[in-house]
Amino acid sequence: MQLTAPATRRTGIRDTDGMAVASFVLGLLGLLVLNLFLGPIAIVLASVALWRGTERPGRAYLGLGLGIADLLVLAAFMEFDSTISWSF
Repeated sequence: MQLTAPATRRTGIRDTDGMAVASFVLGLLGLLVLNLFLGPIAIVLASVALWRGTERPGRAYLGLGLGIADLLVLAAFMEFDSTISWSF
């Protein structure tokens, strides 16, 4: 007995579109807080969304770029004050 409907192609596309948007949002948020965690998550989500063929490749590329920027910002602040965290 099946309780849920089987996944369709449209459901898969919506999932990848959601991943693209989530990577963008997490990458943007990661510039402000928790960039050590949010940056890699944004990179992975963007990569999976692009690999699966999202209909929003622009958002996925932005999420990928912001995830990389998160890690670069973290590296710059770590070099500046020799700690893993940074504060204002």
